[in-house]
Amino acid sequence: MSAPTEVFALTEEERELLPSDDDVAFYAEHGWYLSKKLFTDEETALLRSASEEFYAGRRDRTLPKHPARLAYWTPEKGDVQRHNDYIHYESDAIAKILRKPLLGAVAARLAQVDQIRVFQSTLIRKPPRPEEPSNVVPWHFDRDYWATSTSERMLTAFIPFHDCDTQMGTITMVDGSHRWQELSRDAVTARHFVQLGRDAESVLDRTAEANGAKVVKVPVEIPEGHMSFHHCRTYHGSGANRSAEPRRAISLHLQDGANAYREFPLADGSLAAYNHDELVRRTPDGTPDYSDPEFCPVVWDGPVPSAA
Repeated sequence: MSAPTEVFALTEEERELLPSDDDVAFYAEHGWYLSKKLFTDEETALLRSASEEFYAGRRDRTLPKHPARLAYWTPEKGDVQRHNDYIHYESDAIAKILRKPLLGAVAARLAQVDQIRVFQSTLIRKPPRPEEPSNVVPWHFDRDYWATSTSERMLTAFIPFHDCDTQMGTITMVDGSHRWQELSRDAVTARHFVQLGRDAESVLDRTAEANGAKVVKVPVEIPEGHMSFHHCRTYHGSGANRSAEPRRAISLHLQDGANAYREFPLADGSLAAYNHDELVRRTPDGTPDYSDPEFCPVVWDGPVPSAA
């Protein structure tokens, strides 16, 4: 691993916000964690305003190309659930907040690694339309879509811009599911989770049964400024937004410093692909470089921080 190019440090007040030893043990057992207040009210207000500017057309830069599987809402798609990948690349204001070292330190402590990089970030807006089919996110786990990654320590921070409860369709975890043995990854890897629909429930039930486990669903109610983290193999999903306001959030996918590209053959003989593969620079051996700082910036680098 290369030497850090910037200093990553925490104040004593920030160290108080790190997961305790018990929190780290909880994450290892259950596959998810609700953080303390990591963002200030001013930071969440900025996320809200910057997201509205983005929807209105503001870009600090644009992607050099749009890969085929890119999630990218545009106004002509209407009042559906919005997903916009690479928000950390296209919005400097949002990127600055997402790269807060405290967030990276929390992820590093949970994953027990010494470097955390952004893998992907998706701006999400779930409209207050409970009848809208796109509002429901079927059960899935993120590792299924990252078959080209070598790491098993990747994790995701779900960051709402406001208090987020079950009425708004908050994220729901399937407790302990990150420890289950998979039935098969290939069929799911070839599809995006929105294509799974009702199949997702049966996949979840069959996987739990094969592991001799029960499906325990835990809705995570998240106060403003807090966020949830979940392991890359934790099943999760979310329901409709039944409130009077849109649910605004970012799904921030994080990778450890050891993560790298690998070839992953599918059953039909083709290779699994991720959007990065068309965007990031190449390593000396010609493979996609998942440490490309343009798309995968470092948010923590140094020893695993300890709680105060």
